[in-house]
Order: sequence, then C-alpha cells, then structure tokens
Amino acid sequence: MDDKENQSILITGESGAGKTVNTKRVIQYFATIAVSGGKKEADPSKMQGSLEDQIIAANPLLESYGNAKTVRNDNSSRFGKFIRIHFQAGKLAKADIETYLLEKSRVSFQLPDERGYHIFFQMMTGHKPEIVEMALLTTNPYDFPMCSQGQIAVASINDNDELDATDDAITILGFTNEEKIGIYKLTGAVVHHGNLKFKQKQREEQAEPDGTEVADKIAYLLGLNSAEMLKALCYPRVKVGNEYVTKGQTVAQVRRPNTGSTIF
Repeated sequence: MDDKENQSILITGESGAGKTVNTKRVIQYFATIAVSGGKKEADPSKMQGSLEDQIIAANPLLESYGNAKTVRNDNSSRFGKFIRIHFQAGKLAKADIETYLLEKSRVSFQLPDERGYHIFFQMMTGHKPEIVEMALLTTNPYDFPMCSQGQIAVASINDNDELDATDDAITILGFTNEEKIGIYKLTGAVVHHGNLKFKQKQREEQAEPDGTEVADKIAYLLGLNSAEMLKALCYPRVKVGNEYVTKGQTVAQVRRPNTGSTIF
C-alpha cells in the first residue's frame, strides 16, 4: 500500500517444516485484514460464499486431493502451488492458484508406512453415506488394493471432519450440486481402476478383460460405454504419421499404458 509495488512471500523448507500450515495462516491473515466489504454474491444456481471465504476454502479442497501421509509428515503436500492474491485499493479483488508437479504415482502406489491421497479415505469413512453410494464404494478401503498398500488410518487426522471440510469447500467455491456429484463420481472411478483385472489370451500376448463387473462400475461413473472403454484399454489407437492405427497390448502394457497412446 505504501510503495504501490507487488510483494511476494516464498515459503520453503523440508518436509514437515510447516510450509502448508504457514501458507494457510498467511491467506487467512490477508482474508481477514483486506476484506472487500462488498455484499456476498447471490446466485440461485450456486451456493457460494464471499471472495474471502472462497480463498480460505481453496486449501481444504487442494489438500484433500494433493496431500498425503509420508514417513516424515502426516499431511505432506505432494505438489507445489503458486498463489496470487489481487488487491484493489487495499481490498481483496480476486485470487488464483497455479499447481505444479503433482505426485501422480502416489495414486496407485504407496510405501507401507505411507498413505495415498486423503480424499480416497475421506470418501470411504461412511460419514456421508450418500457419497459412498454415489461413488459405488464401500467403507472398507481393504476392498481396494490401490488404497490399502500402506496406512489406512492416520492418528493425527480425523477423516470424518476432513470430509466435512472438503464437502463444505466444494460448495463455498461455487460448484453446483451436479458438479459436486461429478467430482465424487470421478474420484470413485479412479479408486475402482485399481481393481481392474486382465488376462493373457491363450497362445497370444494380447491382453483381454478378466471379468467386466469392475469395468461396468467405472464406465457408469465416467459416463462411458463399458465395452468401448475396455476395447480402448486393450486395443488403443495410436497416431502413426498422419493416421491412427489400432495397437495390441500385453497385460503389463494395459496396467501401465504408454503415455504416448490415445486411450480415449
């Protein structure tokens, strides 16, 4: 305000040093001292809070989908973020967040003393039965090998309370009820992908589905045709020159597809 210049705060440190917590405190501070004073927007199609509420609510949602327990930190951010808070005449005007380098491998693999992303375990608490039902999940994470390789519960985290915070954040950020349902369904589909099974055709290296029950659930949650989805996984189309050709896949290739292939 005095120098009329942009200012930056770089929060850095080793895992568990408190970067995430301090970032939240900084955002809460700005949201408190630089409130816009304007009226909350009233959009009948979207239940949303004020700009200050939305800036603060972004953190619980990002943490649910981007934070996980590691050996050194129960709430470790597995991505980087760059937050811009814009002011006009000293009052909050808008904010945006850029994220970097999400640890995607953690979705499908965790060490024994670690855990996958918090959202998977929040959704399976049974605290909100409607979420369990809409995502076709169970309240037993051990039903999903992709989630149960490491820890299931974390002593310092109450997954019930965190689910409430996540659900409230989605609403405050302005997502419609339809969009919220879509978020949970897509998350459930990711969990179910870990239960897909494939087998090798006799006398061939080609993979084929070993049952379709799981695929049917995934297709329903994603709004896809189950048979077409399995076909895309076992026989993906890849671009060769200016044309697309169908490529056969082994079981190993289906489970770890080449990133250059066009799955959908």
